[in-house]
Amino acid sequence: MGDPAGTEPPAAHRIGVMVTAVRPAPVAPISSPPSPGRGRVAAIDAARALAVMGMIVVNVGPRSGDSISDVLYRLPLGRASLLFVLLAGVGISLLTRRARLPGGRLPWATLLWRAGLLMTGGLALQLLDHGVSVILPTYALLFVIAIPLVRAGSRVVGLLAVALTVLGPVAWIGLQRIQGVTWDVRSATAADSPSEVLHSVLLSSPYPVITWAGPFLLGMWLGRLDLADRALQHRMILFGAFATVIGRAVSLVLVAWRGDPAETIGFDRLVTSVAHSQMPLWLISGTGSGVLVLGLLLRTGTVVERRLRPLVAMGQLALTIYVAHLLVLDLLVRPEPHVLAEGIGISLALSASALIFATWWRRNFDRGPLERLLRPPWREANAPDGLGEIRTQRSAAPGRLSASR
Repeated sequence: MGDPAGTEPPAAHRIGVMVTAVRPAPVAPISSPPSPGRGRVAAIDAARALAVMGMIVVNVGPRSGDSISDVLYRLPLGRASLLFVLLAGVGISLLTRRARLPGGRLPWATLLWRAGLLMTGGLALQLLDHGVSVILPTYALLFVIAIPLVRAGSRVVGLLAVALTVLGPVAWIGLQRIQGVTWDVRSATAADSPSEVLHSVLLSSPYPVITWAGPFLLGMWLGRLDLADRALQHRMILFGAFATVIGRAVSLVLVAWRGDPAETIGFDRLVTSVAHSQMPLWLISGTGSGVLVLGLLLRTGTVVERRLRPLVAMGQLALTIYVAHLLVLDLLVRPEPHVLAEGIGISLALSASALIFATWWRRNFDRGPLERLLRPPWREANAPDGLGEIRTQRSAAPGRLSASR
């Protein structure tokens, strides 16, 4: 893909549900292999698309059944959303890379604008009858938390990620024990008071920031590394596979030794790795699977860019696709299917529709319908905003050159 002048269009960095781009750089003619940088961006977009697909499967259902098919269908449960948050952290570091340079400006206003939109939109979407816990408010608060950490050292960010992965769940249990209550796990809506919203997003939603900050900060740490480095990609694959297995294996051993945790909230819950238990072993296993997926896609980045363009396009429209699937669930799907075949059919139909729509949209427009809203209105269309952002480029159809807008 290139323009008439023989230079490639700006490589688009899609950050979580945010879209930015960097300045264009000279490249070889269109027939030459994609650069490692472009392959890296394509891999992140593709990983984001897989996360959205996984959440579609989980949200469509059904979640019952003990057959091998049922278990395989439920594999994304507790993993797709962690991958989504991990990628949000990666994206924040890519998005704010210039702020870490000498004299760089911290883009706090832009991050707050995006956090405000995601919080408002997420709370409003939670009012619909789709039966899904909307993750966007958690995203919003994580973006706010990221602001003071943008210029923190990589070691600090990495240590915080490890500490919160272990200590966040301990604090989550401890606070309930101190209060003598078991929190009602629910997602806040636009009808709740500010204090109820803050309590839900920080502590008592299915995605509480107190435990989900660990995977997010791990993503921020990864985003500061050279993701195009083959040695790093190999380490990500090995570490991700090890963490995926060891988290689950240790849990099985501990449960066999100590027994299943009680239904009441207590520190015996630390032995479990059940999805969305908010416990360390689940976070380690689920986040490890996310690192594994990202490492594999980074390792095959040029192949992803060449062969999996619809998947890349879907990742570039992550916010739009995520919101659209909630609307479809509310209007057409609920109540959820009770038969596995029906759930598979609906999930495939939604995912295929998303791939087709995203591919068409990216061939004709520079940003997704909702992704456009994430650019602050006080920024001119082509003015740099401190995030390394300028106007993105329309995607070209295979074998066709696209001109700069």
